[in-house]
Amino acid sequence: MQTLRLTPEDTAAAAAILRRGGLVGIPTETVYGLGADGLNSEAVAHIFEAKGRPQDNPLILHIPEAGWLDWYCRDIPDSAYALARAYWPGPLTMILRRKPLVPDVVTAGLDTVGMRCPAHPVCRAILRVAQVPVAAPSGNTSGRPSPTTAAHMLEDMDGRIDAVVDGGPCAVGVESTIVDLTETPPRLLRPGGITLEQLEAVLGEVAVDPAVTRLMGAGERPRAPGMKYRHYAPRAPVTVVAGDPQKSAAYIAQHAGAEDGVICFDEFAPLFAERDVEKLGPAADKGEQARHIFDALRAFDHTGVPAIWAQCPDPSGLGLAIANRLNKAAGFHVIQV
Repeated sequence: MQTLRLTPEDTAAAAAILRRGGLVGIPTETVYGLGADGLNSEAVAHIFEAKGRPQDNPLILHIPEAGWLDWYCRDIPDSAYALARAYWPGPLTMILRRKPLVPDVVTAGLDTVGMRCPAHPVCRAILRVAQVPVAAPSGNTSGRPSPTTAAHMLEDMDGRIDAVVDGGPCAVGVESTIVDLTETPPRLLRPGGITLEQLEAVLGEVAVDPAVTRLMGAGERPRAPGMKYRHYAPRAPVTVVAGDPQKSAAYIAQHAGAEDGVICFDEFAPLFAERDVEKLGPAADKGEQARHIFDALRAFDHTGVPAIWAQCPDPSGLGLAIANRLNKAAGFHVIQV
């Protein structure tokens, strides 16, 4: 298969591919997604084939506006519309009860479905022209770091899918926050671009699922993408060092091997001048860290480093999402200093 390279002006072409059951890489503000018509079971099945994704890992439906929720969801609580008013379009996915027309392949057989209205203008334009909800997990081979540029996505998907739309680098850089609104209190299943504190400002109490900070057990069933399996991982094993930035940098400098790669806050890069280094961003700038985390992890796949050591921000605000991605990339091999 030849994968077409499309531009933001090729909205109609991208929408036509989706309508006929094809796969399109689409830009969002979080990461690039691998999109298919979310009502076409055969097309959605091809997502799993292209990614090598486990069948029990549910997908998210992307819609251009909150008014589409009634078409695909039932028993929608008022809190869903309150969140939509506050944070849609944006990096937030809501878990809601699904209607029967949503295929089982999208939900992994669950009676719920994740719904998101993305903020990227090119993505929303494609959704409006296609007039179908688009199922779109991150556009990487399953388990690999998520793509935040079209070039990243082509590294994994060139020749496997019909097209990729180049909408530029992603502004947020980590996947959407996922909150389950079918439980009381609502439950944070995956931290992302909308912080726990922002959810609490609208919802009040929000429970944090244990899978945010640990591996799920073999018998546990994921209710949302990114919960169960090892994710975001480069080829070399990752060790995360959490705690005070000065102490974590010193620990890595003392324990990392001479050939190991290092992901560090910008201020500490001079400590690792003799090693392969990827800068994460300033220690105080979590927005910059979120935009660089997947770039940094992917960069080491083009080197021969035997192992990677990574500094980790504190879990407040956007730091919870960054720490979650790093910890999953490391298989939760985390050292606290």
